[in-house]
Amino acid sequence: MKIAVPSENANGLASMRSGHFGHAPFLTIVELDENMQVTGVESVKNAEHGEGGCGNVIEYVLGLGLDGILAAGMGMPPLMRFTQGGMTVYFEATEPIVGPAIELLAQGQVRVMTPADACHH
Repeated sequence: MKIAVPSENANGLASMRSGHFGHAPFLTIVELDENMQVTGVESVKNAEHGEGGCGNVIEYVLGLGLDGILAAGMGMPPLMRFTQGGMTVYFEATEPIVGPAIELLAQGQVRVMTPADACHH
């Protein structure tokens, strides 16, 4: 499983998570095996939010070959686009660091994001 976590910096599992998907400067890409053990970690620069708004970021992320996103915040348009694109969006807003948030996901303690969880701004 390949999961992206919106992040404030490029420090791998030690990265500070970003509070909102669309404005995250980086994505920490975490690969998990069938036993939910971390097998790879990579930090990549996120697309610019800029003139295209979240659309730029959504298209960029859809092209990364991910199975899902673990986010603390995301608006309705990206949530719907990712879900329609076959990605699972997980919601976890308590852990500020990527590693512990991924550990919660691996332990099955993270739920799928619903429209009620989406940011409305």
